Amino acid sequence: MSDKDSSTAKSWVDSAVAQGQSALGSLTGSTGDKAEAAARKDQAASEKEASHSVGKLGPLNVSPSGGVSTDDPNRTEGSWNQTLGSAKESLGSLTGSSSLQKEGERQNAEGKGQEAQGQLSDFGSGMQDRVKGAAGGMMAGLTGDREKEDEMRMKHDDAKTKQRSAEADIQKQAEA
Repeated sequence: MSDKDSSTAKSWVDSAVAQGQSALGSLTGSTGDKAEAAARKDQAASEKEASHSVGKLGPLNVSPSGGVSTDDPNRTEGSWNQTLGSAKESLGSLTGSSSLQKEGERQNAEGKGQEAQGQLSDFGSGMQDRVKGAAGGMMAGLTGDREKEDEMRMKHDDAKTKQRSAEADIQKQAEA
């Protein structure tokens, strides 16, 4: 990742620097150091938030760093099965058809499992590809292969987008 990109690690470093700068400002009584520390702390919080953000349009995910990924098909199919299952449950309840209601409950439950399977797949492959992209980028940087370094950075950013998208969906479901 380049210096202009946001990352969780960069936000941690900036936050630690802000803490040190704030302590220095407190010791010396410098309001300038305190103000600069507060600004750096705000910047670190913004960097962390940006590194976790993902735009989503259907199964397509995009991050601020330019990473792009698509959801595992099980995520989309599982979500669709949940929707159909819920509709069958409601229709069965409305019409008094217990068999349709039970079929809807079963399809909804299967859809939840299918979506979770897709989320775990995206999360795991995202983590794995992020590591490969970061390691490959470092090796390419050491050998001076800028083209390969850019390719590995893109692999890292796309994988991060996939991982963050799965994390966001998992978090949303945990809060529901």
